[in-house]
Amino acid sequence: MRISPHFFFFLQLLIIAGCSDKQSDTPSPHAAASLDNSAKKEVPMSDLLPPPPVAGIREHEFTHHGITVTDPWAWLRDTSYPTVDDADVLSYLKAENHYFNAAMAPQAALIDTLYAEFRGRIKNDDSSVPQKDGGWLYWWAFAEGAEYRTWYRKAVAGGEPQVLLDETALAKGHEYFALGGLSVSPDGKLLAFGIDDNGSERYVLRIRNLETGELLPDTLLNWRDGLVWSADSKSFLYTDSDDNWRSKKLWLHRLGDAQSGDKVLYAEATEEFNVSVEQTQSRRYAVIATGDHVTNELFLLPTSDFTAKLQLVSARQAGREYDLEEHDGTLFIRVNDTHPNFRVVTAPLSSPGTWTELVPGTDRHYIQDVVTFQNLLVIQERVDGLSQIRIRDYAGGEHYVVFPEASYVATLGSNPEYDTARLRVEYQSMVTPNTTYDYHLADMRLESLKVREIPSGYDASRYVTERLVASARDGVKVPVSIVYRKGFPKDGSGRLHLYGYGAYGYAYPPGFSANRLSLLDRGFAYAIAHIRGGDDLGYRWYLDGKLDKRTNTFNDFVDVTRFLIDQGYVSAGKVTASGGSAGGELMGAIVNQAPELYGAVVAHVPFVDVLNTILDASLPLTPMEWPEWGNPITDEAAFEYIRSYSPYDNVTAKAYPPLLVTAGLNDPRVTYWEPAKWVAKLRATKTDNNLLLLKTNMGAGHGGKSGRFESLREDAEEYAFLLTQTGG
Repeated sequence: MRISPHFFFFLQLLIIAGCSDKQSDTPSPHAAASLDNSAKKEVPMSDLLPPPPVAGIREHEFTHHGITVTDPWAWLRDTSYPTVDDADVLSYLKAENHYFNAAMAPQAALIDTLYAEFRGRIKNDDSSVPQKDGGWLYWWAFAEGAEYRTWYRKAVAGGEPQVLLDETALAKGHEYFALGGLSVSPDGKLLAFGIDDNGSERYVLRIRNLETGELLPDTLLNWRDGLVWSADSKSFLYTDSDDNWRSKKLWLHRLGDAQSGDKVLYAEATEEFNVSVEQTQSRRYAVIATGDHVTNELFLLPTSDFTAKLQLVSARQAGREYDLEEHDGTLFIRVNDTHPNFRVVTAPLSSPGTWTELVPGTDRHYIQDVVTFQNLLVIQERVDGLSQIRIRDYAGGEHYVVFPEASYVATLGSNPEYDTARLRVEYQSMVTPNTTYDYHLADMRLESLKVREIPSGYDASRYVTERLVASARDGVKVPVSIVYRKGFPKDGSGRLHLYGYGAYGYAYPPGFSANRLSLLDRGFAYAIAHIRGGDDLGYRWYLDGKLDKRTNTFNDFVDVTRFLIDQGYVSAGKVTASGGSAGGELMGAIVNQAPELYGAVVAHVPFVDVLNTILDASLPLTPMEWPEWGNPITDEAAFEYIRSYSPYDNVTAKAYPPLLVTAGLNDPRVTYWEPAKWVAKLRATKTDNNLLLLKTNMGAGHGGKSGRFESLREDAEEYAFLLTQTGG
C-alpha cells in the first residue's frame, strides 16, 4: 500500500530538537522552591554561570496493583494541558532555558564556527529533481538563503513554471512553521495543503485554485494526515485529530461545504486503534486502515464512488498486520500471518479474503513494502539487514537492482505514474551523499540524476565506513555501522559518538550526514548501533526489543559501547551518545545502567516518564502504545517491568555524565513534563558536578525548530556541548 502518489509527506530525521527561549523574562523567585543543595559542589563553569534551577518537591503519590509510587515532581504537568499557563511551571522552564543560555554562552565562538560549517555544506538554492505526473513536471526549490521551500510545476509540453505553494510566504510571522503535505487533485486544478504554525501537529487544511491562485473557503481544522481525492476532483477523504489527538473517524468532505457538514464514513470504537487513509498506486481505490502497532484491518473504497459501501479486505486478527496494493482486479497483500518477516499473497477483488501465496516469508528476506505498477511489481526488502529493491514482472520473472557499494540505504522515491518505464530511487551511504537515480527497467541501468552538493567541499576518499558485529550479553550479534576519517587511531585515544533508537520497528538507516563531518574532522568516529527494537535484521528483531523484552534494547546499546571500547575505537568516558523520543528513553536507561562509559549524552524530547505516561489513558498516544510497551493499568507484570526500567523512576544517587536534554512545550508525542521531571529529579539526586542542561522549545513541538537554517543553530549547540564536555 502506497501513500497517495499526489501526496507528499515530510519526515524530518532529527538530530536535535528544541530551541532557545528568546524571551528575556526573569524567572519568578517563587517559581520553584529550592532544595537544600549545600552538599553539592558548585558546577565548574564560568563565574557568570548562575546556580542551576531546582524544582521544588511537592509530595505526590499513587498506588496501583498494591504498589505505592512517589512522584514529587508531578506538579510540572500543567493540569490545563494542552494549554500551559501555570505560572510556576512556566517559570521553572524559563529558568532552565536561562541556565542553558548562560552555560552555552562561553561556547558562542565554537557554536558560530560549527554553524558556519553546517551552513557551508548546504546549497542555498537547492532543488529537487523534477518528476513527471501526467502532463506536468513537479519539483521544489529553495530561493537563495530561504528557510522554506517553494513548490512548482511546469507543463511537460512547455511553458513557464507555476508556483504551487510558497512556504516562505506562509511561514512569515510565525515562530514555527511546518507543511504537513500537499496534494493536487486528479484534474490538476486544485491543491490541498496542511499547515501547522505551533508544533502541535494539528494542521489546518486549505484548498487553492491553481488556475486563479485563490483560496477556496473550505477550511478544515485538526487535519491529521492522509488525503485521497475522488476521481472527479469534487470531494476527498481525510482523517482528523480529536481532543485527545487521536484519529478515530474517516471523513468525506465535499468542496464548498463547511467542515461541520462533513460525513463520517467510518468510526473506530476500539480505544487502541487509529484510522488512516491512503491510496493505491493505480489511484483506483482509497485504502482505509484502522489499527495499532501490531494489529490492523483494511477497507477499500473506489475513488470513482465515495458513496459506495466500504469493502472489508480481511477482519482484524490480534497480532496480524497487513497492507495491500491493487493491479487489474487483483490485490497484492503483504502480511505477517505465517512468518514475522511477512509474505506476499494475492486475492481477487471479488473475494479479498481468499489468499494465494506469491512470495513466501523467510528468515533472510524481510519484506517491507509492495508497490504495483502497470507492468511490474516492486518489493522493497532487507536481505541480511541490507536494503534491496526486487523487480518482478507479473509472469514471475524477477531481478534485484544492483547498487555500487557494499553497505548503503536505498528506497523507492516519488513514483507517481502507474505506467512507467523507469523508477525513481533514492540512495546514500555513510560516505556517499544523497543520490537520486532513475532506474531504467528495459536495460536494468541506474542513471544518476543528482548527487547532493556540498558547496564547501567534500572528498569521500578521506573517510572510511565499516560494518561491525558486537556480541550482546545474551550472545546475540548486534550490527554496528561506523564511519571515521582515515588515520583515526584505534588505540583508545580517539573519541566516538554512538547513536541509537531501537523502538517501533524503525531501523535507523546508516545514511549520509553533512553535519556529522564536523565531528569526524575533529577526530571523532561516528557509529550507529542497530539494536533490537528496530527492525534492522527483520521483524523478529523488533519483537525482541518490545514488551517484556524491552530491556534488550538498552543492554544492546551498552554492550555495543563496551565492544567499541574493547576494539580500541575509544576509551570509557570518551564515548558520547544521543537519541531522541524513544531513543531519548534509551539515553535515560543507559545513563542509569552504565554512566561511567559516557563522556556526554544528549537526549532529545526523551520518553523517560514511561510508567506514568503508559498508565494515563487520557494522554494522546497511550492506548495505542499498550501493544508496544504493555498495559500496566490491567497487567501487574507489565507495571512492574516498566517500573524496573523507566528512566525517571530509576534515577539514583550516583554520578551521571554531562547531559543535554531538550523538550517542546507543544509536543503531543512526548509531553514537555517528561524531560522536565527527569531533569528535576536528576538535579535533586545525582552526586556529581557535571553539567545538566534542559532546553525547552517554548514555541514548537516534537520536531523542534523549523526552517532549514534555524535548526542548524541547535545542531551546532549540541555538537559544541559534545565537544567541550569531552575535551574540546
